[in-house]
Amino acid sequence: MEEKLFKLTDPFGTAPTKPPFKQPVSAGVPWNNLPVTREYTLGQLLDQTIARCGPQDALVYADRDFRLTWFEFGIEVDRLARGLMALGVQRGEKIALWATNVPHWIILMFAAAKIGAILLPLNTNYKTAEIDFALTQSDTENLFIINGYRDTDYVQIINNLIPELKEQPRGELRSAKYPHLKRVMFLGPEKHRGMYSLNEVLALAVQTSQSEYYARQAELDVNDVVNMQYTSGTTGFPKGVQLTHRNIANDGFWIGACQNFSARDRVCIPVPLFHCFGCVLGVMSCVNHGSTMVMLEKYDAITVMMSIEKEHCTAVYGVPTMYIAILDHPLFSKFDFSSLRTGIMSGSTCPVKRMQQAVDQMNMREVTNPYGLTESGPVMTMTRYFETSIERKCQTIGQALPGVEVAIINPETQELCAIGEDGEICCRGFNTMKGYYKMPEHTAKCIDERGWLHSGDIGHMDADGYFYITSRLKDLIIRGGENISPREVEDFLSHCEGVQDVQVVGCPSKKYGEQPAAFIIKMPGSQLTEEDVQDYCRNKISWFKIPKYIHFMDEFPMTASQKIQKYKLRELAAQLWPDA
Repeated sequence: MEEKLFKLTDPFGTAPTKPPFKQPVSAGVPWNNLPVTREYTLGQLLDQTIARCGPQDALVYADRDFRLTWFEFGIEVDRLARGLMALGVQRGEKIALWATNVPHWIILMFAAAKIGAILLPLNTNYKTAEIDFALTQSDTENLFIINGYRDTDYVQIINNLIPELKEQPRGELRSAKYPHLKRVMFLGPEKHRGMYSLNEVLALAVQTSQSEYYARQAELDVNDVVNMQYTSGTTGFPKGVQLTHRNIANDGFWIGACQNFSARDRVCIPVPLFHCFGCVLGVMSCVNHGSTMVMLEKYDAITVMMSIEKEHCTAVYGVPTMYIAILDHPLFSKFDFSSLRTGIMSGSTCPVKRMQQAVDQMNMREVTNPYGLTESGPVMTMTRYFETSIERKCQTIGQALPGVEVAIINPETQELCAIGEDGEICCRGFNTMKGYYKMPEHTAKCIDERGWLHSGDIGHMDADGYFYITSRLKDLIIRGGENISPREVEDFLSHCEGVQDVQVVGCPSKKYGEQPAAFIIKMPGSQLTEEDVQDYCRNKISWFKIPKYIHFMDEFPMTASQKIQKYKLRELAAQLWPDA
């Protein structure tokens, strides 16, 4: 194996080559003679990292006594994989996982991959109806759960949905409601009626021979589905996005390269693993480059800061709201952030002011901003660690990843847009999903006959190959024929004194079609009023962009992966101002 594939002390070199972007399609280019894609399964990729970085830390939880080297991590993965084979888990079977970021989450991810199973991460905030839908639509054969999260008792919900668990012997489950389901397992040492405990699954490993285990791995192909992510459901009906070994292994490699990751890096990952932010941008980037994963079971600002200081983390991940909670925390100044250099601030608009604070106060001089969607593996574009312009880091979504074509396509004519012209952001390449599970019509709407995956976001590309998001197709506010970009107004209002965070949506209007409405979270102690906000806007932005309606709130409606649910804000606007 060529060492240059994995030891990237500076993947871009001292003077990155800038390809000519004076054309409508931007194709990211590799550097240092690196191949665009690597044709490895997740198991092969992990084994290579273990061979290179065996004695170094692989997985660490700073808030408890849990630390595995890459050697130890590999042993745990193999034990669990062989245990699952002994239970009868076959290639192509799905393993649903309903759990927070507990230590064996990532171990199960690679154990499933090594035996050709498909990991199906489930949103930790799901309730009964949502779990019922996921288990039914996915035809899942295996289910791992923990006790619960917040006010939701997972064990009770599963027992209510599958009463046969308390009546039938383990391994012989026959569920009337879920005919495909064969096994329910508990991701911990506790025993529950009808479920295998984690310890029991691990103990079964001795029943699978090494030759059987190797033979299973030899059957696998890089184009096999390895991960199925249900879309977060901020709009529409949840769909199972099928991602292959090739999709997420290569996406993870270039995401890590864009941050200049190596085996020297230690990455604090407080984002949920059930979402691509955690399991691809986080885990796959680290496994590709041998970087240490410093995990949190759930997000907590104090635990993030403690983990960074204690483990000397060089990178940290989060959405803007997570960074705001850290930067504004009363104990922020008590922690040492000097080890940090990079990381990711993404998931929603990154206010320039907040990213500048992360650079200045958290030492994140090489912070990055990726863009994509679950269907695109998930990242298609990303800023690079060497980008010095804070405006470019925030106001653009970077350039195309190497090996990924990104284009702006006119939503009406389906023709390529010119440089600087707004259209729908689309991509195609190694990162494109295999399709939605059992939803061919939806797949065909998302991926056209030319192979372009349509994002639903409106934006443009500049002459240097940087992409900009203007709005989502359905987020654009049209007031009396005037187009208003919610992001533009949000960026402006984020500089208003007393504003901690802001979201702008369209409120239905009988006279104008829509009126801009601003939902604002105040800084602690702020006495900001609606009149203050509108006074701040006057004579600074076009009159029709000034929010007609303003509402203060303590928090925004969020998905479990910390994405703001704008459709709920639009619904709230219609309720608050019905006579607009």
